[in-house]
Amino acid sequence: MILPVEKEKILWAPNKMPKTGSPESLSLMKATEIDAALRFHRSFPQYAETPLVSLARLSDFLGVKGIFVKDESFRFDLNSFKVLGGSYAIAKYAAKVLGRDISEIDYDTLISRETRQKLKDITFYTATDGNHGRGVAWAANRLGQRSVVLMPKGSSQIRLRNIQSEGAEAEITSLNYDDAVRLASDRASKDPRGVVIQDTAWEGYSEIPLWIMQGYGTMASEALMQLNEGGVDKPTHIFVQAGVGSMAGAVAGYFANLFPSDPAVITVVEASAAACLYLANQEGKLTGVKGDLSTIMAGLSCGEANSISWEILKNYARFFISVPDWVSARGMRVLGSPLKGDTRIISGESGAVTLGLLYTLLIDAAHVDFRKALGIDTDSLVLLFSTEGDTDPDKYNDIVWDGEFSVPQTKE
Repeated sequence: MILPVEKEKILWAPNKMPKTGSPESLSLMKATEIDAALRFHRSFPQYAETPLVSLARLSDFLGVKGIFVKDESFRFDLNSFKVLGGSYAIAKYAAKVLGRDISEIDYDTLISRETRQKLKDITFYTATDGNHGRGVAWAANRLGQRSVVLMPKGSSQIRLRNIQSEGAEAEITSLNYDDAVRLASDRASKDPRGVVIQDTAWEGYSEIPLWIMQGYGTMASEALMQLNEGGVDKPTHIFVQAGVGSMAGAVAGYFANLFPSDPAVITVVEASAAACLYLANQEGKLTGVKGDLSTIMAGLSCGEANSISWEILKNYARFFISVPDWVSARGMRVLGSPLKGDTRIISGESGAVTLGLLYTLLIDAAHVDFRKALGIDTDSLVLLFSTEGDTDPDKYNDIVWDGEFSVPQTKE
């Protein structure tokens, strides 16, 4: 289905999907599963918790109790959270081949000569706008294996070079993201030693996307521990961006497991040009968005949702939002030029969209109905995830320095 793109408007809708309870899908993100991913990631010599930044001055300005932003630009020096999913999926795949439990696999085990000899030669295939592919290439490189990374048309040359610098065979195709995924899957199917590492699921392919989602759980688990260390028991509101929805489902599933009787209000935020979850909520089923999916939020430019994640989101997300590019650009500028006393966050196009939305909702009288529906007030504690830094520095400067994608002016 072609989604009508509202070039300037924020569109929102409450979750209209009938609730199934979905105990099976929710159990996929239970604390024990996420603890296993966190233990694995902590074994990396590069591991450190990424900062959870409290924007106290902005909170006062916007009239809420707290705004907390998980800054993933520091993740393993890769400028994005995506490596968490790819590396954990590769580790789970290796454990399965070796006949071992993931609890027996750490970083040193994964890169050991013995592991490499037992795995033999594997080529990991994936499609990406940049961040996921770089994470897969990085993990494959340390495992001593090949990776092939296909990027959709219009992808950044800088992101391509970053992937190639990790030893991957990478190229920008003439396809949109979803077709690039199909091409990667096709190439892997023709390679006797090919394995697809993709964060979206389809019929016959669900195990690895699940592992990727569990890997993303490390980010959510860290955030909650950091909130607790700062005296906050839990957030009242979580805004989470979505492309195929894997990260959104991981965050929603993790928090829904921990706080079933008093859940946070979870809002899923998508780019207008690729709002497949917003559309699914409107249509009552996953249908997908076709076309070029053109948006500055390259990490969210996905027209087909992860069906595993959808089973979680349709039960536990409260709202689905479609936003135009200027919302993301505004978030980048607010984070990059904070109020005095707040920490600066360098957030890329896909990372800043939730802050841009929150800021707009709380200062613009046109969105009072949505504010009321969300229940945001002076007691609200809002958790956001800045999922990437300036992964395309030139584009970052175009937006933050030169004002590209400015806020549209309303006519008198």
